[in-house]
Amino acid sequence: MSSSPARAEKPVFASFGFQVLAAMVIGLVLGYVARQIGPTGAGPNWLVQTLSTVGSIFVQLLRALVPLLIFTAIVASIANLRELNNAARLVWQTLLWFAITALIAVSIGITLGLLIQPGLNTGLAETAAAAPSSTGSWLDFLKGLVPVNLLGLQASTKVTATGATTALNFNVLQILVVSIAVGIAALQVGEKAEPFLAFNRSLLAITRKILWWVIRLTPIGTIGLLGNAVAVYGWEALASLGWFSGAIYIGLAIVLFVVYPLLLLAHGLNPARFFASAWPAIQLAFVSRSSIGTLPVTEQVTERNLGVPREYAAFAVPLGATTKMDGCAAIYPAISAIFVAQFYGVPLGIQEYFLIVFVSVIGSAATAGLTGATVMLTLTLSTLGLPLQGVGLLLAVDPILDMGRTAVNVAGQALVPTLVAKRQGILDQTAYDRQEGIDALDPVAAPAE
Repeated sequence: MSSSPARAEKPVFASFGFQVLAAMVIGLVLGYVARQIGPTGAGPNWLVQTLSTVGSIFVQLLRALVPLLIFTAIVASIANLRELNNAARLVWQTLLWFAITALIAVSIGITLGLLIQPGLNTGLAETAAAAPSSTGSWLDFLKGLVPVNLLGLQASTKVTATGATTALNFNVLQILVVSIAVGIAALQVGEKAEPFLAFNRSLLAITRKILWWVIRLTPIGTIGLLGNAVAVYGWEALASLGWFSGAIYIGLAIVLFVVYPLLLLAHGLNPARFFASAWPAIQLAFVSRSSIGTLPVTEQVTERNLGVPREYAAFAVPLGATTKMDGCAAIYPAISAIFVAQFYGVPLGIQEYFLIVFVSVIGSAATAGLTGATVMLTLTLSTLGLPLQGVGLLLAVDPILDMGRTAVNVAGQALVPTLVAKRQGILDQTAYDRQEGIDALDPVAAPAE
């Protein structure tokens, strides 16, 4: 049989990666222009409103698919895990490596906080402190494990001077709990559940197809998200919290570009191939500031580009998007807690540092379905007995820091399944090592079903 003709190379400008990078540049330029225009008498100018609307619509499209994707993927993965002899070991290895990487990240955060001393090197006045609008507690975490309804949906009403608006949100942790329960029940039922499992597989394939239609819009969404961030927040806020912001980004860089590559090398994996394969998810996480919104892309690059089996990745990646947050739940709360303690002159002893480690390694799941890093920070401060008003000192730069935090979160959510798959001998090494050019890494290509 004659071999098929070689596929023509796509021009660089036609590649997905180039389009997203170009979109980031355009977003920065438009954001700068919008900031220079300034607000109008009625509020933000037309360019800021346009960028905000475009970015919000894109994230909403991604988030709309997340509940259905998580449910169908988890149920299908549990059904497929029965074909693996080491399913239980995969689960425990995943949780173990979540904890190991979180421990390393929080240790780096504590070290940087003590070396840089951001709380002593700030120009902020204590009058800038304000109590946060939302807080986290261990009770919230325990209550969050119990589904409110079968779909894990929650309605919230916000009352303003102009009226009341009701929004429907989903709790990812509760969806995970429901999905795992349904998947295990389907296995226990046996043959009678086969029609349901077949329908679930079909629904999963349909959801994936719609997902890729949405992902094709990533360059447009990137322009809106990044442009709006620059227009609304700018970079001036970093000046008063320069040492704090620098400590956060140094910690994130060490985890992303030192710790993760060392772990990959220790497992015989090429770090350059990992970053080339996972980069579509990492860069989307940076501009969208949403691990949940990036979840569909993270799962796809983990399966198709990194060679992690679908039946395992469909379980590990959604779980990681809920509980694996080296940026938001390790680096950030560690440095922030030390900042608040130094700012208010509260001494921390060895016991307090162990508490920071404990909260970061064990408590990151408490942020699931809540307000991300702010809730994790208030959980850490309340556990240490530090003033919650200190959160208000950091809110000005939070959106800028959140970009880097989320990028590290998502990188870790792709890293751990890759390491575990390698350790258990189920990683597709050929898929991981392939050097077929940018088309092989282009996430807009339709996934094989």
